[in-house]
Amino acid sequence: MNFIVSSSALLNHLQAISKVISSKNTLPILDNFLFQLAGTELTVTASDLETTLITKVKLDSASEDGEITIEAKRLTTILREFPEQPLTFNINKESNLIDIVSENGKFSIPGQSADDFPLVPEIKGNANSVSLTSEIMLQGIAKSIFAASDDELRPVMTGIFIEMTPDNMSFVASDAHKLVRYRRNDIKSDTNSSFILPQKPAGLLKNTLSKTDKAVIIKFDDKNAVIEYDNYKMVCRLIEGNYPNYEAVIPTDNPNKLIIDRLDFYNSLRRVSVFSNQASNLIKLSLGANEVTVSAQDIDFSISAHERVKCEYNGNDMEIGFKSLFLIEILANLSSADVVVNMSDPTRAGILVPHEKESDDEDILMLLMPMTVNG
Repeated sequence: MNFIVSSSALLNHLQAISKVISSKNTLPILDNFLFQLAGTELTVTASDLETTLITKVKLDSASEDGEITIEAKRLTTILREFPEQPLTFNINKESNLIDIVSENGKFSIPGQSADDFPLVPEIKGNANSVSLTSEIMLQGIAKSIFAASDDELRPVMTGIFIEMTPDNMSFVASDAHKLVRYRRNDIKSDTNSSFILPQKPAGLLKNTLSKTDKAVIIKFDDKNAVIEYDNYKMVCRLIEGNYPNYEAVIPTDNPNKLIIDRLDFYNSLRRVSVFSNQASNLIKLSLGANEVTVSAQDIDFSISAHERVKCEYNGNDMEIGFKSLFLIEILANLSSADVVVNMSDPTRAGILVPHEKESDDEDILMLLMPMTVNG
């Protein structure tokens, strides 16, 4: 069993899928890549049992089909040291010894039998499916993943809720303090369906989708999802459970409307938040006709700050408090020049939306719960 492959091409594929490998694998075989050679196509698999990433690599030439596993960390470390050149892999299937032959030398490493590598889960025949562009999938994940919870006691909140209806497709994430809903009106489904994508596979998709412009095909049942794009295939176990009714927490009557330059607001918050209490991160917004005063204080250290930012505000004068870290994070994940903050009163959630949409088919909403302002 042998094949010839470009060193840089193989390294790029291996680095993309190696991120799925856990540093605390329960099975030693999962520290390895599974190499499967069929014809002139090499399929490489990495897994942590919960998530599996598969990639296909084009070969210059190959002979004798077969499969073997190779230690992932050792192989990627070796490949990083090669300049761009063809490498020949000679694999002895009886001894599981691998010789990597370069232009100037030979490097021998041991492999392991592929028999112990876990099988990839399969989707049931009655699976749901949807097709969308890689750009939309990337945007949906990138805009929402930061809002997902880390609370393992509420596992359904730790993932991204992906919902499909005959009208649209939505990506939703929330940690009960902030909520993001990224909706696409140009992606529709014949029936209502949904699943909860865990954060780890979502993060892996975010990294690899940025390198392709090919279509993404998602198939899923009640246990697993298969996501295929370009030369990659991801199979991941879904989070089981019912996602909360997120629409119920989005206030609809918000008479107070603030329009403000996003970067000016963002930079002001960054400066003033340095003076907020380290435990609460409370920042206060005092809203008036043509400006908002951003203020913070930490009584324990006798420090305080306030800064005025020009804005357009329609509504009653009011003071509202937010956790500065969350508000800064939301503004960092909105891309429009100006943002709109819709509010009803200081005790109810603020709704942040872009003032200018990047696309008529895109609808993004970010919600942030307020904090109590003393005095």
